[in-house]
Amino acid sequence: MYDIAIIGGGVIGCGIARELSKYKIETVVIEQEGDVSCGATKANSGIIHGGYDAAYGTKKGYFSHRGNILFDKLEKELNFGFERIGSLVLAFDNEEMKTLSEIMENGKKNGVGDLKIIGKEELLQLEPNVGEAIGALYCKGAGIVSPYEYCIALAENAISNGVEFKFNRRVNDINKEKDIYTIKTALEEVRSKVVINAAGVNSDTVSCMVNEEYFHIIPRKGEYLVYTKGYGDKVNHVIFQCPNEKGKGVLVTPTYHNNLMVGPDAQIMDDKYDTSTNIDNLFNIIEKAERSIPNLENKKIIRSFAGTRATSSLHDFIIEKTKSKNFINVAGIDSPGITSSPAIARYVRGLVEKMIDLPENDEFNPYREPNIIKKSKDDMLPMKIVNEYINLGEDDPDRIVCRCEQVRLREIMDALDRGIKITSTDGIKRRTRAGMGICQGSFCEPRVKKIIAKRYGISEDEITTRGIGSGSEPVRVEIMKFKKQCEAASKKNF
Repeated sequence: MYDIAIIGGGVIGCGIARELSKYKIETVVIEQEGDVSCGATKANSGIIHGGYDAAYGTKKGYFSHRGNILFDKLEKELNFGFERIGSLVLAFDNEEMKTLSEIMENGKKNGVGDLKIIGKEELLQLEPNVGEAIGALYCKGAGIVSPYEYCIALAENAISNGVEFKFNRRVNDINKEKDIYTIKTALEEVRSKVVINAAGVNSDTVSCMVNEEYFHIIPRKGEYLVYTKGYGDKVNHVIFQCPNEKGKGVLVTPTYHNNLMVGPDAQIMDDKYDTSTNIDNLFNIIEKAERSIPNLENKKIIRSFAGTRATSSLHDFIIEKTKSKNFINVAGIDSPGITSSPAIARYVRGLVEKMIDLPENDEFNPYREPNIIKKSKDDMLPMKIVNEYINLGEDDPDRIVCRCEQVRLREIMDALDRGIKITSTDGIKRRTRAGMGICQGSFCEPRVKKIIAKRYGISEDEITTRGIGSGSEPVRVEIMKFKKQCEAASKKNF
């Protein structure tokens, strides 16, 4: 019997779990995949929004700025990778400049104080590579985060403070008897006094299991392109385009680890698990991105990916207790969900404390050591020395396993010993960056499989790329062929 059962191991579920680990209660997270951060959390922009964009008076507007201001403290405690680099919303004509003024006024209503509209001259000082924009809305407090590292950090800290995680358990049904919920999965039944539905694209399905059928989720897919590490220097800020009648455009941003990323588009989908990418969509994303930053070097593209956002039919976040006693919906958390997540977790804690007692956990430890230490160009070893470290003894902790990102054996072993059993190479990739370099794991993936198998005493056949029960690989555009088509379409980039 648990006091709290959280359905969903994404950034929202893990954020709530970490918040509730501050109290002496029995909390469990039930996740259908084999790891945390396997849905929209791992496949999004990783932007900590300033809080100016979401409409005043909405829950998105309420939570986004409140979440933003909590990230500095969270980063000091959890070491997941966060940096305030600021954002720019570009305007390309006088009509869009008027729109920027409206966005700024909306931001001020949301409590955002660090906003100003700048002209062409100041814009070029901030972003020398920007295109034909005539001005921008500048928000100093916006930032970037490694989203999956953030989610993993929340989960690891929650585990170290007593929260239990149950993986590979898709929720099939929920029954209630005498104020106790029984959550049914194929592997077991979990009983709890309170249920928090943070199931992402499946949150409407879970809500219907307790006859709360007042919303549905509209899966909205967004595709992205990632450029090689170091190319993030192309820009200094998160760069948005002013929304107009044609849509919101796409963003251009450095990632926390200094890749460049462009995207996403927005496609309403029937299949909530479709994370394939399409060559025409990617060409369209590049065309839109080059309006902000011309002459992107598309030979530096190393990967495409897509994520599905859980957009609510109510067109806002759903964060509320329901008519079903002690059942809380935290649903429809699309953008700016990651930004809002710490404020959402606190708000949900407030809902829970009206349902059950929350005695403080005097042993709560807010701190967590990092998995990944950010490496600059100066931190990277010459390839001649890398080869020497690759050839060290199999059990030597200094042995380099991933040559592109120069990940050592000790980093992988550390990731394997933090409370979550990792049986996928993607799980190690998200925790160490092994496989995120130019070769995209072709060198290190078999080595990582061998290390996981040896550590856990299991067969390499039990280790998958994406996790047990995660299904087949998404169909992604083959990057080498895509770059050749880019070359044929425009020689200027090569």
